[in-house]
Amino acid sequence: MSPPPRDRRLAFETRLLLLALASGAPAVALVLIWLHQSTVDGAVAGLLLTLTLGSWLGFAIAARRYVVYHLQTLSNLMEALREGDYSLRGRRARFSDSLGEVVREINQLAESLRLERLGAREASALLAKVIDVIDISVFAFSSDRRLQLINPAGERLLDRSATALAGQPAALLGLDDFLDGPVRQTVHHHFPVGRGQWEIRRAAFREDGMAHELLVITDLSWALREQERRAWQRLIRVISHELNNSLAPIQSMSRSLADLIEREPLPEDWREDASSALNVIGNRAESLGRFMAAYALLARLPEPKKRAVAVKPLIERAAALDARRPVRIEGTTLNADIDADQIEQLLINLLKNAQDAAEQTDGEIEVRMTQDRRALRIEVLDSGPGIANPDNLFVPFFTTKPGGTGIGLVLCRQIAEGHGGSLSLENRDDGPGCVARLTLPKGATQASL
Repeated sequence: MSPPPRDRRLAFETRLLLLALASGAPAVALVLIWLHQSTVDGAVAGLLLTLTLGSWLGFAIAARRYVVYHLQTLSNLMEALREGDYSLRGRRARFSDSLGEVVREINQLAESLRLERLGAREASALLAKVIDVIDISVFAFSSDRRLQLINPAGERLLDRSATALAGQPAALLGLDDFLDGPVRQTVHHHFPVGRGQWEIRRAAFREDGMAHELLVITDLSWALREQERRAWQRLIRVISHELNNSLAPIQSMSRSLADLIEREPLPEDWREDASSALNVIGNRAESLGRFMAAYALLARLPEPKKRAVAVKPLIERAAALDARRPVRIEGTTLNADIDADQIEQLLINLLKNAQDAAEQTDGEIEVRMTQDRRALRIEVLDSGPGIANPDNLFVPFFTTKPGGTGIGLVLCRQIAEGHGGSLSLENRDDGPGCVARLTLPKGATQASL
C-alpha cells in the first residue's frame, strides 16, 4: 500500500502562531518607525525595542500555548470516551464562553455514555442470571456450527460440563437436526438426561458481524405430567366421593342384618342367609375401603421431610421385605438428604416389580449406586422379559397384574419429583430385562465420611 500523500499545509499550531504574530506586527512596526525618527537616547531606544519585540513574541507564543492546551484537553477527553473511560471530566466549564460550552457538552456526553453503559451492563448481568437459573436449555452456535455458549440447564441436558462442550460441533452433540429443522417444533427425543417430549426453537443473530444460531430446548414432559397428575387428582376425589356413597348403604345393611339375627322368632334358614350376606357385605366394604385408600394416596402425598439418611441400609431393608430372589447391591456408601419413608416406599415398589419380572425368567436382580458432581443415581436392574408397553407405565389405574391398583409407578415418580429428581424405566441395552433409574439432584446428596 502506498503511503498517503504528504500534506504541505502548515500545522494548526504554526498558523495560529503566525496569526498571533501578524496581529501585533502593525504595532511593532509603528514602534520601530517612531524609534527611528525620534531623538531618544540609544540605550533607551534599545531597551524599548527589546521590550516591544519580547512582549510581541511572548504574547503570541502564550496565545498559541493557551489555545493548544485547551484543544489537547478536549482531545484527551474525546480519546477517553473513545476508549470507553467515562470517568474523566473537563473543569471550568463556564456558561459565559464558547470553550465552556464545548467542555460542558463533552461532560454531559460522558455522563450519558456512562449511564448507558451501566444500564447495558446491568441488563447483560440480568440476562446472564436469567439464562443461568431458568430450567430451559440454551445453546449458541457460531457460523460453522460450533458451540459458543451453553447455560447450566444445557449442561444438565447433555450431562456434560460447559468446558467439555465448548467448541464442539453441533453434529457431535446430536443437535444438528434441530438447527436444520423448523423454527419451532415439538419432538420426542432421547437426550443423555433421558427420554421425553421437548419443544425446540431456533433463531439467528449476529455478533461482531458474524452470523450465529440460537437453539432453545424446553422439557415439556414435566409440565404435561403435572397437568396429568392434577387431572387424576380431580378424578380420584370424585371416585372417593362415589365410593363413600356406596360404602354408606353397605355398612347400614350390615347393621340391619346384625339386628335381624337377634329377633325372635326367625325363619329356619335365616342364619345361613344372614351369615352369607354379612360375609359378602363385609368383604365388599373391606375391598372398597382398600381401593379408596390406595387411590386417594396419590392426592394426599405429603411434602417430603428431608434429613440425612444412609442410602445403602435403606436399600437393604427394602430388599429384605421380598426375599424371593437375592438382590446384589453395588456402589459406595452414600448419604442423601431425603424423606426416608417415601424413598423406602419407592424402592419397595421398584424391587417388587423387579422380583416379579425376574421370577418369570429365573433371572437376577441388581441395585447400583453412583454419584457424580451433579446427581446421585440408584438403578434397579432385572433380567426379566422387559417392558412390553412403555407408553402406559406411568398412566394411573393402568396395570397388567391381577389385583393390581395401577398406582405404584405413578406414586414412585411423584415421590422422586417431590425430591427434585426423576424416575425413568426402560429396557436394558446390555441384555434382557428392565432398568429403573432414580436420580436425585446434587444439592440433595453428599458423600458420607
